[in-house]
Amino acid sequence: MNRTDEVWKKQDLALAFLENVRSAIPMAAEQIDIMLRVVRSRVPGDCSFIDLGCGDGILGRAIHAMYPQSVGVLLDFSPSMIEAAREIAGPAGGKLSFILGDYASPDWTDTVKGLAPFDLVVSGYSIHHQPDERKQALFREIFNLLKPGGLFLNLDTVTPQPEWTEELWDNLFIDSLFEFEQRKGSARTRDEVAGEWLARPDREANILAPLDAQLDWLAEAGFFDIACYFQVLAQALFGGTKPRIPAA
Repeated sequence: MNRTDEVWKKQDLALAFLENVRSAIPMAAEQIDIMLRVVRSRVPGDCSFIDLGCGDGILGRAIHAMYPQSVGVLLDFSPSMIEAAREIAGPAGGKLSFILGDYASPDWTDTVKGLAPFDLVVSGYSIHHQPDERKQALFREIFNLLKPGGLFLNLDTVTPQPEWTEELWDNLFIDSLFEFEQRKGSARTRDEVAGEWLARPDREANILAPLDAQLDWLAEAGFFDIACYFQVLAQALFGGTKPRIPAA
């Protein structure tokens, strides 16, 4: 398979994302707040969880901070991302495991098999790099790694619908990036920030799918109580629960 997401293994791109783009995601705090509210309502405090494509581990750290007795796994295929996640977690990450693993390949589950099953699987801005067929297979693999009653939440970029809202999404992100840079004291203009954003090297790594299709794929994988908990233009938090009783 000709992969486009390998660009994220480049250290300079990974560090640029962690230092700039990750902090400027529109409504990032609200997204994490909603995620934690959903988790609190569905998952016990002494849970086990895995953060797939963890980046700097922001989702996993948020869960662990809310549930200090939780045991978590942070997995990413980028050495730079895993190192950043481990460094930021510091001593507080004692109950966190940091695993270099690539869920683009079905055998990724072997790297966490000894730690499964999990009460919770989360992923943030990562799965959209996979082809649609792989997304569907990954949803099935996640389902099999969950305990009965376990929860999967995916915070990700989806296909803007209708199509003309893609420009709205780009402008929202550019405004957020520009405001972030201004707070840091940057002298760059909005046009300069926009030019860099629209020509960013990872743009071709995005393989977006409509939200409705992904909700259907979750159902096909066996999930129920499927819902979208948060959506603004091309960003959405959605997921589902594994039944406590196996389907007949």
